[in-house]
Amino acid sequence: MVTEKQVLGFDDVRRAITRMAHEIIERNRGVDGVVLVGIQQGGVWLASALGAEIARIDSPVPVGSIDASLYRDDIGLRPVAPGAVSDLHFDVDGVTAVLVDDVLFTGRTVR
Repeated sequence: MVTEKQVLGFDDVRRAITRMAHEIIERNRGVDGVVLVGIQQGGVWLASALGAEIARIDSPVPVGSIDASLYRDDIGLRPVAPGAVSDLHFDVDGVTAVLVDDVLFTGRTVR
């Protein structure tokens, strides 16, 4: 029997997003030339929340999403999620693209 355990509450997640937003701003000395790219599925909401927090602290950054399932090295081993689409309405050449995902478990997404 699997039991669920809440690791972080709403306020904890909000604080983590604020900390990550500050880290992105500080490590890039501002947000000029920074874009956020959420990895489908779970990284999209997180990229959006990070983008909103960065805009609140500094200035708006472009936020988009990609479906990385077609680029994984295990493409034939698992089904592709229906309805997941890429939405990059900005150029990524020459910018700092911060890939945002809700979990880094096996590392397959970033291979």
